[in-house]
Amino acid sequence: MSDTPFGFGLPPEEPEDGDGKKKDPAGGGQGAGGGPVNPFAGFGLPGGAGGGDNPFAAVFGSLNPNDLGAAFQQLGQMLSYEGGPVNWDMAKQIARQTVAQGTPDGTKDASVGPSERAAVEEAVRLADIWLDGVTSLPSGSNTAVAWSRAEWVEATLPAWQQLVDPVAERVGTAMGEVLPEEMQSVAGPLIGMMRSMGGAMFGQQIGQAVGVLAGEVVGSTDIGLPLGPANRAALLPLNIEAFSKDLGVPKDEIRLYLALREAAHQRLFAHVPWLRSHMFGAVEGYARGIKVDTTKLEDVVGQFDPTHPEELQEALQQGMFQPEDTPEQKAALARLETALALVEGWVDAVVHEAAKSRLTGADALRETLRRRRASGGPAEQTFATLIGLQLRPRRLRDASRLWASLTDARGVDGRDRLWEHPDMLPTASDLDDPDGFVHHEQLDFSELDKMLGEAADGKPDLRKGDGAKDDDDKADGDKRDDDKGDSDK
Repeated sequence: MSDTPFGFGLPPEEPEDGDGKKKDPAGGGQGAGGGPVNPFAGFGLPGGAGGGDNPFAAVFGSLNPNDLGAAFQQLGQMLSYEGGPVNWDMAKQIARQTVAQGTPDGTKDASVGPSERAAVEEAVRLADIWLDGVTSLPSGSNTAVAWSRAEWVEATLPAWQQLVDPVAERVGTAMGEVLPEEMQSVAGPLIGMMRSMGGAMFGQQIGQAVGVLAGEVVGSTDIGLPLGPANRAALLPLNIEAFSKDLGVPKDEIRLYLALREAAHQRLFAHVPWLRSHMFGAVEGYARGIKVDTTKLEDVVGQFDPTHPEELQEALQQGMFQPEDTPEQKAALARLETALALVEGWVDAVVHEAAKSRLTGADALRETLRRRRASGGPAEQTFATLIGLQLRPRRLRDASRLWASLTDARGVDGRDRLWEHPDMLPTASDLDDPDGFVHHEQLDFSELDKMLGEAADGKPDLRKGDGAKDDDDKADGDKRDDDKGDSDK
């Protein structure tokens, strides 16, 4: 996977047939040399050929005649796409193909059996019981599911779309903005072609990245964001099996520890209603601040040759799109990084409290997962590649220490009450000075929210105290008595 935010890698090989074998050359699954077909050969990707006297070589490279049909189909998909900034149909197709190939260790995806589903359901049920004693937030999942890798892809694509579309939209808009205004009226077809190809390139890269990630994740919340459907705790038994190798911890303990993490994430996102929109909104705010190296893009557009679209891809790979160094951009990035750290830190602290006296391998599992995140694991690398954000894992340990200190100082209820309002949460500077935050005066928004709610319902008159209201009632009564006396006369 490319380390650049908008790099585009090779498409995956053809998926295996049902019998577990690669498609043979007669079936169009391999190139003339016995290697995998590259439908984008000639598009500047490794392994492609271009130029020469053969006019098809510049577009289709060394494909043999049996492969031309598939290549024309792929090219047609690229140039005919008229949807949003990302070709999500292509992304889904490539993600499924990547999953079908299996992981580098040779593990192939497989359907989840009844015994594995029952084990996951039981682990999540027990995890929720343990969490009841260490957090005031109630259970956030009404269903526990065991997914295959392909099912994870299907379930999480809507969330990836919400994350990636704002960035891709900014890139697509920039492609049209670099042309001089007098040229834009006559360059419509060229701009449309570039955007179609951009959508396909994004779809290819995202599909490949999500497909690779599906072979690594163990649940639906590995990157600290709710990628799956709401109120559904999900684990991937096949990936848990791979994760468990060489850890020296019983598999049942590992499954239960991962179920604790998944269930804790679900509680947080289910019962902090503003949290999801806050985090996804920070991504969108960050995307709005992405600037484009217009000089580089102008050169590409000015010399763009539709038969050589690899020039556009090479420009993307060379870091054309960079974060803008503005206060708004820095604030959006800091808001997202801090929110992710607080979520992960809270989950880390709560799960450790629930597991430390019950699971013999709790400390080892906690450290393993921390290092997995800190070393730039697959989830964080994919996140950085797709939306151009490089997270700071050191904040996770800081946040975990802060939440643990809050538990000691204020108790479970006092700690969890901070999630009631975003303004009550620790900031990035508070993570640098956790003791200062833990012991400063607590803000309590409950009375303010109650007063505002009563005002909206038209209950008490908030402009007056109780005494003033009583005086008004007495005055109204006296006036009614005077009126009655006048009428008697």
